[in-house]
Amino acid sequence: MLAPLAACSVPSFLRYPPQVRGDKIDPDQLKQLVPGTSTQADVTAALGSPTAKETFNDRNWLYISQVTRPQIAGTQSVLDQEVYVLTFDSRGVLTGMAKRTKDDAQPVSIVSRTTPSPGTEASVLQQLLGNVGRFSAGSSPGSVGSQGGATNPGNY
Repeated sequence: MLAPLAACSVPSFLRYPPQVRGDKIDPDQLKQLVPGTSTQADVTAALGSPTAKETFNDRNWLYISQVTRPQIAGTQSVLDQEVYVLTFDSRGVLTGMAKRTKDDAQPVSIVSRTTPSPGTEASVLQQLLGNVGRFSAGSSPGSVGSQGGATNPGNY
């Protein structure tokens, strides 16, 4: 009964339109840049500021763009992805340009373990009964240990 429905696709008017994210680079703008002569100022004038610079090598500028479409439960389906990597020498002169696409992407698996932190090893029972015996009810009102007890409600 549901098999015929599974073959049907959602009509285009019910789907979200694709969304462009990041800096979509026009190939004509890239043609203006010449490795060996163009400078960082030339690149900024032609393409704008980079989306990011590499963390350990700020001479590599990244221009990142994606075309996505929202899916069920707020996830995004990546339809197209482009990353342009522009490399500069120590004088700020363009030395190379490379384009990476969605096909060049490497899958990253998420690790499901947690990082232990000190003090989190107590069980639920230890947490509930942890303060039993810490305060003595028979102490005099000014002594340590009686603040907040039944005989002295503390400074509220």
